[in-house]
Amino acid sequence: LATAIAEVTGRADAVDDALRWVTPDTWHLTLSFYGEVGESHLAELRSRLLRVAARHPACALAFSAAGRFDRRVLWVGVVGQTERLRRIADSTSAAARRVGIPTETQRYRPHLTVARARTPVDLRPYVECLADYRGPTWRADRLALVRSFLGQGPTRGSRYETIEELPLTGRARPESDEALPR
Repeated sequence: LATAIAEVTGRADAVDDALRWVTPDTWHLTLSFYGEVGESHLAELRSRLLRVAARHPACALAFSAAGRFDRRVLWVGVVGQTERLRRIADSTSAAARRVGIPTETQRYRPHLTVARARTPVDLRPYVECLADYRGPTWRADRLALVRSFLGQGPTRGSRYETIEELPLTGRARPESDEALPR
């Protein structure tokens, strides 16, 4: 995906006057954003997320096309078993609420953030360049509990620390991979 974005948008590096490109080593799909989580909640949250991972099977996904949130965030879309992914996201939010951690109430919209702007920027040319992009299918087979350190990465971007990775196993017989939409 990083190579395709560079080729399609004409950006060969992660530096742009208007945009801060997210480095591929920090790419992730956020299922639920918890904000500040106190140590007192962490053990119970881990336990509940372990149950979420045990209930849900892995997903076959692919990156496709692009979009923007306002004029500050450029993202690449996710296609494939997105309903399965949404159910996992709903379960991770429910797990947090049961622990007493508030979560966002908006419907989950699977995407990968690839660039951010500090001030509003015209992102339409990037969205148009990536309109026909379709990446290879990949398997999302684990749920990660990640701590974010916003604005603390090497290039003023965010830094992430994985606290725990939990395999998506599903308790029922695994379903076959559904065909990805064309």
